[in-house]
Amino acid sequence: MWAAGLDGHISPFRRGPTIGVEKSFSDVMDDLNFGGFINVWGRYDRFVVSGDIMYVNTTDSHGVGPLPALTIPGVGGIPPGGNIDAKVDTTQFTATLMGGYRVVDTPQITLDALGGARFWHISNDVTLTGSLGGLSGSVHHDESFGWVDPLVGLRAFLPVTEKLSVQAQVDIGGFGAGSDFTWSALATANYAFSDSFAASVGYKVLDVDYGHDGHVYDTRLSGPVLGLTYRF
Repeated sequence: MWAAGLDGHISPFRRGPTIGVEKSFSDVMDDLNFGGFINVWGRYDRFVVSGDIMYVNTTDSHGVGPLPALTIPGVGGIPPGGNIDAKVDTTQFTATLMGGYRVVDTPQITLDALGGARFWHISNDVTLTGSLGGLSGSVHHDESFGWVDPLVGLRAFLPVTEKLSVQAQVDIGGFGAGSDFTWSALATANYAFSDSFAASVGYKVLDVDYGHDGHVYDTRLSGPVLGLTYRF
């Protein structure tokens, strides 16, 4: 579980303005339809592979009204008392795949050098509904965009006791090939209940600065993580 809040600036539509977004984890949960995050790690000898997938779907609704009298060019005057309701459905999907080599392998610490890519896909669906008296009408617009960021990174694992350990993984990427720049960091403390099961608690940050073809997605997801690991 990643209890992430969202902070940044986005322009989800090519012709739309850039707006500031600041949502705590509780705000995100209020709007959440479905979300999931999974991380997989594998090793054979000194060769390693790391992958994670995140999917989040939220719906945010706002209403404005009753409105004063309006004059819209090409339409004419609209009497007072109208209402406008807006519903925004947003989907964010990221998938990261990295492979590498264990450059340090000792009983005191292991260190892995990593390289790979992160795929992003952002989708926004907006519905505006206007009503006046017993009359109503709605307009709908949807738009999506995506990109791929090359990545390099490191992962370290440090045993503290026989059952307690600390691990950290960081990566940087983008370099103008996808986003201008992106980075992520995950640090956890882990307790092994057995050879197969362990529990982890820590903190994760995922930051990206993307701007292309009128779309802007300059955001940071950050918050505590809580997880269970199965090892086989």
